[in-house]
Amino acid sequence: MTRPISQQSTPTPAPLRRHSLVEQAIDALRTQIASGAWPVGERIPTEPALVATFGIGRNSLREATRALVHAGLLETRQGDGTYVRATSELAGALRRRASRAELVEIFEVRRGLEIEAARLAAERRSDADLARLEQIAAARATAWEAGHVEAFVAADIALHQAIAAAAGNTMLAELYDDFSDALRAAIHGTLGDATVAAPEDPLHLHDDLLTAIRRGDPIAAQDATAAYLDAMLAALHALVAR
Repeated sequence: MTRPISQQSTPTPAPLRRHSLVEQAIDALRTQIASGAWPVGERIPTEPALVATFGIGRNSLREATRALVHAGLLETRQGDGTYVRATSELAGALRRRASRAELVEIFEVRRGLEIEAARLAAERRSDADLARLEQIAAARATAWEAGHVEAFVAADIALHQAIAAAAGNTMLAELYDDFSDALRAAIHGTLGDATVAAPEDPLHLHDDLLTAIRRGDPIAAQDATAAYLDAMLAALHALVAR
């Protein structure tokens, strides 16, 4: 027999609220990471500071942190704090996969993404996009001439990210951003390991590409991209064959 509505039990809202608080905490942390406020490789603020900043409980914060560690965005180091490992779940997965991948595989994926990004950027770039590219290229040159390898690598990756953004394809830009962590490690390898044949003139490596984007020539842009990446891949294949 069905009980009257007034006598029927109703689900308690507490579990739903608890879940909501954790989700809010996850969103707050993820926003800081995705926005670049907490850069990859940097330590995030302490637990008391985060509780005060976001107005969330310690338990909710800890659950949120564990969730983002599991997703690959954060990394907890015993006795040292919690560090940003990747900017998104996809970036975290790509970074874990790239740590096991051959350098050749990383550059093959890079080739596919960058050729299409270059072609579309030459077709679609705006004046604002071009100004951004010129700004980053200048910073890249300054870093190289000063001998600041870290700054040069960061500017080189930023240049490719800006080209992907200029392509006018949000999914491509987001995918390239997520791939950048693996790309950063690969570029460090080519610059820092004498056994890997790095380009003879890294400073002017992208001159033809930038010229093609300025002129709005998609064929020249994709050809310029393929040329320097094919040269790198050939050198890597030769290394593997030794």
